[in-house]
Amino acid sequence: MSHPLLTQLRFTRAEFQRGLANVTESDARTHCGQMNCISWIIGHLAWQEQLYWLTRVQGQILLPELNTLCANGAPQSTPPLAEMWQAWTTVVQAANPYLESLTTETLTTHMLVDGKALRESVGTMLLRMIYHYWHHLGESQAIRQNLGHANLESFVGAIGREAPYAPQ
Repeated sequence: MSHPLLTQLRFTRAEFQRGLANVTESDARTHCGQMNCISWIIGHLAWQEQLYWLTRVQGQILLPELNTLCANGAPQSTPPLAEMWQAWTTVVQAANPYLESLTTETLTTHMLVDGKALRESVGTMLLRMIYHYWHHLGESQAIRQNLGHANLESFVGAIGREAPYAPQ
């Protein structure tokens, strides 16, 4: 059985997908002022998942282009929507086996990067990832409102059915 935090991450990812359903290529690549575009947001979350669960844990960089296009602090870019969804799906699928292996004990450990323990535990990194998704989901909905999209999804979806509180 998966750790309850992983259930929350899965739910968060599903809400992210639900919130971006039916976004067109044109709208996904539109910048509203200083905000990033939706396609970049998708790639950015793929970049973070790759960094945390593939590069740091397994020494893998499946999609090096995410490090230049969508990394924190990278220059503004406008990547194609379909490519970013494909990148996100590829990274998430590759990260899932590691995430499925997490236990209460392993969530309290700290990853080693270049022989040094990271400041945050694996569990804190998982929480950071979940909250990062929600941050960008809100941003993407603001972008959609600025683009004139109506009848946007209501959040936080069916959490009571799909990801209710569960003790560890």
